[in-house]
Amino acid sequence: MTVRRLRILIPGGTGQLGLILARHFHEHGHSVSVIARHPRPSEWPTLTWTGHDLGPWANSIDGADVVINLAGRSVDCRYNATHRREILNSRTISTGLVGQAIAGCARPPRLWLNASTATIYRHSLDRPMDEGGEIGGSEPDAPGAWAFSIDVATAWENAFFSAATPGTRRVALRTAIVMSPDRGGAFDKLLRLVRFGLGGPVASGKQYVSWIHETDFIRAIEFLIDKDDFEGPVNICSPCPIWNHRFMRCLRQAWCTTYIGMPVPAWLLSLGAVYLRAEPELVLKSRYVVPGRLLNAGFDFHFPDWRGAAQDLVQRWRAVREEPTT
Repeated sequence: MTVRRLRILIPGGTGQLGLILARHFHEHGHSVSVIARHPRPSEWPTLTWTGHDLGPWANSIDGADVVINLAGRSVDCRYNATHRREILNSRTISTGLVGQAIAGCARPPRLWLNASTATIYRHSLDRPMDEGGEIGGSEPDAPGAWAFSIDVATAWENAFFSAATPGTRRVALRTAIVMSPDRGGAFDKLLRLVRFGLGGPVASGKQYVSWIHETDFIRAIEFLIDKDDFEGPVNICSPCPIWNHRFMRCLRQAWCTTYIGMPVPAWLLSLGAVYLRAEPELVLKSRYVVPGRLLNAGFDFHFPDWRGAAQDLVQRWRAVREEPTT
């Protein structure tokens, strides 16, 4: 990445991905500011916004080098009417606001990276989805309820690409699940299942899991900042999606367990999802996504395969929590 000191704004930067990026760029000497509804103590400044209207925060975008918009309500919930509305609006409205702020800048940022999701592609068991893959929502082998996630993803990207910001390069980050050892993240939750003997395959176990190690997530963002010819959607994921049953087996082995792992049939997952207030789609949908544009541009993944990534993440998880290794 360029050694020039960058001024980076991260709307919605108090979540897991925002913390990963803010921490990295701050540690490497860049000027980082986060924009959030609920500021948290941090080593970098945080500006307050409502996520629904312009305010003083918008002035901070003028003169910034890069804006990385990650705003959006967590999807780790049941998709009732209220949550559906919040999930959709928190993405489309905040994206529109960032676009308005950029359009009003005397010195607009040269790059706007906006969160999207690898879930935008269809439920796929037959072939991988690069950026030219089929958008989901009408596939016959997927429950109709899954169309909501596709509707959100497409509306999110429409809000992004319809913004009137001709002087700013735009990239939609179709990001798969980002694995980091941070508390409360996806990897922390999955490892908790393994530690308590519940880390078996879900349903058939043949649904694909697309993922990316946090190191490669950071490096991909840096790569996109430096690549001035990159615009449009980019898949941010490992080049090696993996079946759910193999994914969980590698995680169990990384934790050094010998048990098989209790399988979770689809009907039991549905019951558990009600109790946990989550959607079964999050683990039943096959996300067979590959980073076509990154690979074609020569991006080199440090953790392309899940086995090596899981071993690294387990070691780091234990180091942070001072867990014994045996």
